[in-house]
Amino acid sequence: MSTKATAAPAKDEKRSARHGTLLHMRGVDMRFGTGVHAVDNVDLAVRRGEFVSLVGPSGCGKSTLLRIAAGLETRTGGSMDVSTDAIGYVFQDPTLLPWRTVTGNVELCTQLQHLAKPVRREKAQAAIEMVGLQGFEDNYPSQLSGGMKMRASLARALTLDPELFLFDEPFGAIDEITRERLNGELLRIFRAQRFAGVFVTHSIAEAAFLSTRVVVMSARPGRIVGDFDVPFDADREPSLRADAAFARLTGEIGECLRAAA
Repeated sequence: MSTKATAAPAKDEKRSARHGTLLHMRGVDMRFGTGVHAVDNVDLAVRRGEFVSLVGPSGCGKSTLLRIAAGLETRTGGSMDVSTDAIGYVFQDPTLLPWRTVTGNVELCTQLQHLAKPVRREKAQAAIEMVGLQGFEDNYPSQLSGGMKMRASLARALTLDPELFLFDEPFGAIDEITRERLNGELLRIFRAQRFAGVFVTHSIAEAAFLSTRVVVMSARPGRIVGDFDVPFDADREPSLRADAAFARLTGEIGECLRAAA
């Protein structure tokens, strides 16, 4: 387990790294009209089949980077390539419509794409089954637990068949046991779908458990100060969290994070 070198790669290495890259930020900068300098000179590349978690102090620009990647914010400097239109986004809040059932909420994105109703229903049911909500298709949000609401939000994004999947701390408000269960579900979906994922979290353990890489950001203005490869196999059990190698990795990430803060 090691932190990647920060030296600029050779041209051949750059060419190789770009193969299959779905998100590539180069020198991205973000200054808001209020004068807040949120993000400074960020270089970040995420390839298909990579799951990259962003950790850093509150207010360091993690969510801002996610919104820039999704096209919800316009960067004020640098350049960015997004090599797909199939982007899924899961927010911190489930943002479910209270008057729609689980199926109705999960169908929403494909309905906005004007897909035929049978196609919408088929994609919604497949996504509902993928997140383990079968049997709750006709329930309304008020009848769901917090974890089930996040499952519905995740299912809604899955109907878009995302190649680039962005997660803005979706499990932060959920109890620890449910959170670990959802981590396992998300990891299973990632193994099946092999999208490129970017996941914002304040939990080092969550980042290490889910990811193929963990990127550490400094205090505002956010810069990348650490990039850790996660050495564990894709088939991860909850017991991994008690493994000595896992503890060493989270310790290294934590040390980098404390220095960054």
